[in-house]
Amino acid sequence: MDTPPELNEPTAMPASCQPKPAAAPRLIISTSGVSIDHPDPAFAERLMADALGVADRDAMHGILQQLLKASVNGRQPDPAKLAFMISMMESIKPRDSIEAMLVAQMVSVHVLAMRSAYHLANAEDIAQQDSAGRALGRLVRTFPAQIEALNRYRNKGEPAVTVQNVRVGDGGKAIVGNVTQHASVIVSGKSQRP
Repeated sequence: MDTPPELNEPTAMPASCQPKPAAAPRLIISTSGVSIDHPDPAFAERLMADALGVADRDAMHGILQQLLKASVNGRQPDPAKLAFMISMMESIKPRDSIEAMLVAQMVSVHVLAMRSAYHLANAEDIAQQDSAGRALGRLVRTFPAQIEALNRYRNKGEPAVTVQNVRVGDGGKAIVGNVTQHASVIVSGKSQRP
């Protein structure tokens, strides 16, 4: 019979399950702002800019400041929440500054939605419950709209169309498998009659 691992002792993960090291360096939050914790500041800024999907130093610092403000818990920035937000941006992989701004909004909306869910679960009266419930409802409706906006932007405004259940008559040719074509296909207005 297998015995469960001790909870107080670290358990090694198999090599195939171990997470990849993060490309974005850690941040140091101080009263003067945020700085990157890395021995090579120029390289660290490049890593952070790549993680955030921005092209230059000013855009990187701008997005970081906005994420820092969105991570505030009470009146203090929350380093763990900020690290989470940067990690989520890095995993979504914004490709340019437009995507970086949209993805920053997406992770901020998610964080605020979870904060609203916490407030709803801990509401002490009907007014607090209504306020948190309305905020949560708006935020959870906003998030899928942001995902759709990101997908539309990445597809150059063309929604992807997937065709299924196509019948092929005698003598016809067909492709077996899933075929996806963007909506920029031009369809002839002339109908051919047999």
